[in-house]
Amino acid sequence: MKKKKYEIKQFPELNTVKEIVLFGAKTGKDKRQYMYHDNNGIEREKTFNEVYYDFVGLGQYLYGESIKGKHVAILSENSYEWVVCYFSLITGTNITVPLDAKLSDEDLAEVLIKSGCEVLFYSDDFKESAEKFKTWEGILLKTYIKIEEIENCIARGHALLEKGERSYLEDTVKPEDLACIVFTSGTTGKSKGVMLTHKNITSNLLAGNSVLTGGHAIGFLPLNHTFSWVGALFSGCLLTEWGYICRSVKDIQKALMTYKPQNFSAVPLAVETIYKKIWQTAAKTGKEEKLKKGLKLSKFLMSIGIDLRRKIFKQIIDNLGGNLEIIPCGGAFLDPVYERGMYDLGIQIFNGYGITECSPAVTLNRQDNYKFGSVGLPLPCNEVKIHEPDNNGVGEIYVRGDNVMLGYYNDPEATAEVFDGDWFKTGDYGKMDEDGFLYYVGRKKNLIVLSNGKNISPEEIEDKLSCISYVKEVLVYEEGGAIVAEFFLDTNEVPDAKERIREDVNAVNRAMPVYKQVTKVKTRDTEFPKTTTLKIVRKYSK
Repeated sequence: MKKKKYEIKQFPELNTVKEIVLFGAKTGKDKRQYMYHDNNGIEREKTFNEVYYDFVGLGQYLYGESIKGKHVAILSENSYEWVVCYFSLITGTNITVPLDAKLSDEDLAEVLIKSGCEVLFYSDDFKESAEKFKTWEGILLKTYIKIEEIENCIARGHALLEKGERSYLEDTVKPEDLACIVFTSGTTGKSKGVMLTHKNITSNLLAGNSVLTGGHAIGFLPLNHTFSWVGALFSGCLLTEWGYICRSVKDIQKALMTYKPQNFSAVPLAVETIYKKIWQTAAKTGKEEKLKKGLKLSKFLMSIGIDLRRKIFKQIIDNLGGNLEIIPCGGAFLDPVYERGMYDLGIQIFNGYGITECSPAVTLNRQDNYKFGSVGLPLPCNEVKIHEPDNNGVGEIYVRGDNVMLGYYNDPEATAEVFDGDWFKTGDYGKMDEDGFLYYVGRKKNLIVLSNGKNISPEEIEDKLSCISYVKEVLVYEEGGAIVAEFFLDTNEVPDAKERIREDVNAVNRAMPVYKQVTKVKTRDTEFPKTTTLKIVRKYSK
């Protein structure tokens, strides 16, 4: 669907993440870069110049301590200090290993051992974990730095700079240099260390921001995840826009109302939750019929070229801060019901497809060219093809381009398995239409293979079932030859949800081919275990 043209910002030639961060500092200067709350709950603001001062001081301190060309891990919840640590590492020759703060000590230790980290930045929340790591067999950590105390490190770094020491500032970072090792979230098994170079990340950032632009944002996705880098962290440097750093996903509603973002990046679960909440609130306040009439009027006006969505649904938009216009979305399958539903209310979802091994973005819908239900067109930094498509055009998604990883750290066998020549085999199934739009079907390893040879994507069924208004979470899997749907339901809003679910599943079944229909229903009283990117961990589903 082609719409009006949007002005996309043009960038100079930038070849490393260091150049992107420095470009932001030079361009942004005294403009606000971040808002956040410190450990005492006090609201803080940092300009681009102040952020530059902090990460340069920390970077020079590290070089002064001979921490150069080392593998350095960051273990913390989202915070301003996390950002400063990362910027100080990626603008030098150290290799960052961003850790998933939700992992157990055992899993964190495994990552530290696999990655060969010698230095650990950690927050006070993980001081007990840090103590354990000091005597953990196989862990090579030699230096521990508490991020709440980096102000002292920054001051010491600037003392060195004042004496003329410029080893950090003048060090050369090359496009082919390894920038970070990112361990995959591992929804079905052990994670692997994805090696991303400066060229990988930079090509992806420039490509993403060349097709989609935005204003100030809030960031609640975990900072250790690559989606948060392309969706906010480094994009803010390119666009010189500011962002509020959410410490937790629980802070979203308050952050929306306080900081009134123009956009935020999200996973499908967040979009689904927002949309369902809008309708639940309308029903609870007796305004459901009014909302339906408003939608009918708005759609008619849109059909004759009059767009009054944001006026008609001002109250809804005000409850999301008042300025929210776009939500870049990725990480899992999103039913077009939610895309169309949010669009009808005046907020555009730009669905995309990505994978950590591709830095991460591969395809994205554009502001002037999008299709509901698709994950968009390939970004300029890569090519996409469907390998061995079936009669329906569905096959494995292959990617080739500057954003594709070097390989898995210290794992040549696993690396060889995922490459077909210079094409990266994503392990995801999809199809492309005649206009080049990609449609995501599901993970290859999640496919349910029936006795009749039919392949079923559980993600496709899950997304249809998630449209039932009181379904909070759903997981589909095979058990004893049956297709099982296991639900976590909103019994607070709908007390008889467990009694109703079978009938509503049957209604969904009637709209699907017989071989895709759910034959067994289960319910649970607690949320499914998830990764920090809000993906359900499938290994716990049965």
